[in-house]
Amino acid sequence: MLHNDVYFHNVSELEQLSYLPGLRLQRFPKQVRHSLTEKGKTKAVQSNGCELRFVTEAKYVQVVLASQDTNGKVLVFKGDFFHSSHELEAGVMTTIPLEEPERFAQVIPEKLNNRAFSANVWRIFCERFNAVFYHIDAFGFPVRPPYPQEMPQLTLLAYGSSITQGAGALSHYNGYIQQAARRLEIDALNLGLSGSCFCEEELSDHIAQRNDWDMVYLEIGVNMRAVVPPEEFQRRASYLLDRIIEQHPQKPVFLTYIYPNRATYFTDYSHAYSEAERRYNEILRQYAAAKNHSFLYVLDGNEIMDDFTSLTSDLIHPSDYGHIRMGEKLADFMLPAVNQLRESHVRDAIISK
Repeated sequence: MLHNDVYFHNVSELEQLSYLPGLRLQRFPKQVRHSLTEKGKTKAVQSNGCELRFVTEAKYVQVVLASQDTNGKVLVFKGDFFHSSHELEAGVMTTIPLEEPERFAQVIPEKLNNRAFSANVWRIFCERFNAVFYHIDAFGFPVRPPYPQEMPQLTLLAYGSSITQGAGALSHYNGYIQQAARRLEIDALNLGLSGSCFCEEELSDHIAQRNDWDMVYLEIGVNMRAVVPPEEFQRRASYLLDRIIEQHPQKPVFLTYIYPNRATYFTDYSHAYSEAERRYNEILRQYAAAKNHSFLYVLDGNEIMDDFTSLTSDLIHPSDYGHIRMGEKLADFMLPAVNQLRESHVRDAIISK
């Protein structure tokens, strides 16, 4: 989304409230947020994975932000390079000072850039809080959004539970979706919803109707296993997958079984969580077999999270080590499809000339 010469990544809506200043960075449109469960409504307003991206020749820049709901943190990058970390106090307008890295000028440009981000691009990455944007001051220098060639050419959209949202990692930038995207030199749209990934029809329609992604990753089931009967999970999962495939028949769709967690290894094999998890995974397997779609890739969660000790002590969320390891595994599984998409983009560019 573009606004006032700034590109807002992973932002579907810049919400302005009647009696409060600033623009709230929303990952979902209001009609989608309001269609979710009661808990989902509160998680959907979290701006994790949202970024401000801009380019300027100014040596010094000030970015004014706030967190509406809780203390938060933003990470600043110049291209792919980490620059600085800044704390935001809830309800307090905060000015973040940026300074052009002086050492960049001493290095040949080819070493500063890859297929992902140009080193010209300032990136302000939001952790898990409701971010509010106010202003960028470049002290008289022009500010522009990045050119398409200054950002990754491919984009992965991810939808799932708190695991996909990045819970368990000390920084959401270390979440496995961001880790996989970094390794593949692609962009990530993170639509994870902590404790509230319920595949509502409105949300499924929203994902299917979007045209800003090249591949999609779905981590569904773990939030529903305690409250949604298998038959209803089958209906919801099928609706989500059917809508995506109908609208994007040539785009890769990656679907994972539920990641290993405490219920996977309960001493009581007949526990309701364990039984629901097995049935959910079988439903996904049967869907894929019946659909027989060339661009649907079903991944085994056990092969992505292959070390049970990579979880935190809650035995559901990966630690930083776990997220990093999962990101590496997921990137390996996705690499062939990513390479095919890159080759297709190159062919299309040649033909268009």
